[in-house]
Amino acid sequence: MTDKTPKTTKSTTASATTSPAASITAEPFALPEIEVPAAVREIAEKSVAQAKETYEKFKSAAEEATDVLEDTYETTRKGVVALNMKTLDTVKANSDATFEFARELVGVKSLSEAIELQTAFTRKAFEAFTVQAKEFQELAGKLATESAAPVKDALAKATRDFKAAA
Repeated sequence: MTDKTPKTTKSTTASATTSPAASITAEPFALPEIEVPAAVREIAEKSVAQAKETYEKFKSAAEEATDVLEDTYETTRKGVVALNMKTLDTVKANSDATFEFARELVGVKSLSEAIELQTAFTRKAFEAFTVQAKEFQELAGKLATESAAPVKDALAKATRDFKAAA
C-alpha cells in the first residue's frame, strides 16, 4: 500500500512589508480630529447664543400673549355672566308686571276702566323698557371696555418695548 496523497514541500513565507490598512489603529467609525479655527468657533458660539436669546424672546412673547388671552377670556366670561343675569332679572320684572296687569284686568268692571288700566300698563312698560335699555347699554359698554383692556395694555407694552429697542 502506497500513500497516494502528494506531499508539498512548498513553504509559505510572510511578506516583509506590511499593508497601509494594517498600520491604522483608529476606531473604524471614528471621525478624524480637525482643528477648528478660533474665528469659526467664535462665530458658531455667537450664533448659538443668538439662537438661544431669540428663542427666549419668542417664548416670553408667547407666554405673554397666552396670559393676555386668558385675561381677556376671563373678563369676557364674567361680563357675559353679568349680562345674562341682567337679562334674567329683566325678564322676571317684565313677566311679573305682565301677570300683575292680567290679574288687574280680570277685575275691571267697565271698558273705560280696562282702557285706563291698559294705558297705565303701557306707559309703565315703556318707562321700564327705557331704563332697562340704558342699563343694558351701560353693561355692554363696560363689558367691551373691560374685555379690550388686557389687549390694549399688551399693545401699549409692545409699543413701549419696540420704541425702547429701536
